[in-house]
Amino acid sequence: MKQNDKINKEQFEPAIIDASKSEEISKPSLNYWQDAWLRVKKNKAAIVSLVVIAFLIVIALIGPGLSKYEYDKQNTKHANLPPRVEALENISWLPFDGTRKLKNGDIVNPYEQKGIEEYYWFGTDNLGRDQFSRVWKGTQISLYIAFLAAFIDMIIGVAFGAISGYFGGRIDNILQRVIEIITGIPNLVIVILMILVLKPGIISITVALTITGWVGMARVVRAQVLKLKNQEFVLASKTLGASDAKIIFKHLLPNLVGVIIINTMFTIPNAIFFEAFLSFIGLGLQDPLASLGTLIDEGFKSMHAFPHQMFIPAVVISVIMVAFNMIADGLRDALDPKMRD
Repeated sequence: MKQNDKINKEQFEPAIIDASKSEEISKPSLNYWQDAWLRVKKNKAAIVSLVVIAFLIVIALIGPGLSKYEYDKQNTKHANLPPRVEALENISWLPFDGTRKLKNGDIVNPYEQKGIEEYYWFGTDNLGRDQFSRVWKGTQISLYIAFLAAFIDMIIGVAFGAISGYFGGRIDNILQRVIEIITGIPNLVIVILMILVLKPGIISITVALTITGWVGMARVVRAQVLKLKNQEFVLASKTLGASDAKIIFKHLLPNLVGVIIINTMFTIPNAIFFEAFLSFIGLGLQDPLASLGTLIDEGFKSMHAFPHQMFIPAVVISVIMVAFNMIADGLRDALDPKMRD
């Protein structure tokens, strides 16, 4: 500071502070779901996964209708054709030009050899059925089974866990022994026995998946109910004469929504994988129906000669499982930050 500069008295005057604004909230208040959505939006992986899942659900619904070929229509003259897309067939470095490489290194074009002018975007299987229609039809069925199984697991698990945790005592002991008996038997054995008793199909697979799938949800809900049932708001409801059902459904379950959603989101990819596993070992859907598991099983049998038949459904199921797990991780961090690793 220069010596000639002078300091005015006004610079030493205290600042004027408005006491009425000391407790003013500058940001709008957010409820639980708005705050959770802000946390989810910060998780880029969860948002991208959400977009991917939305796209796959839409394409699974409209995909079979985009192709002029039915998913169950056979044409043995067009069997085992590689993928060919009209707009991409002249780009040699893309695998959509209708050619395939033989074991000796030669490249052949089955479309030209058989005089076929049609275009099969994902190729055909060993019976000449359009793989594009079958992949999206299989995705549709796999997602349907997974969502249905997860919904049933949620209903049974939440009801079982809430009743067990809230009433406690003898009821809790009996219900927990039931869970221990179910978990004591290998899951795969129960599922295989159920599918052998019932005819293979969507309903039998869903029933098989829900026999033991609800146990994890029941245990989580029971633990949360045990923690909440002795808190002040529950005791106040009891004092005011609220019934047990009202306390469970109006006071306890709304506080468990975050945990229920998180566990349900983790259940969906597990159900998709388990359904694919059952289909892969021959206990899944029967022709002409297809799921991602049956498509992978059929493609595995001719993987060396026609790798696209297994590669495409395998990529689809991998993307679905990774996306659902990323969404579940994002929801876990947003809805229940205490569960964060």
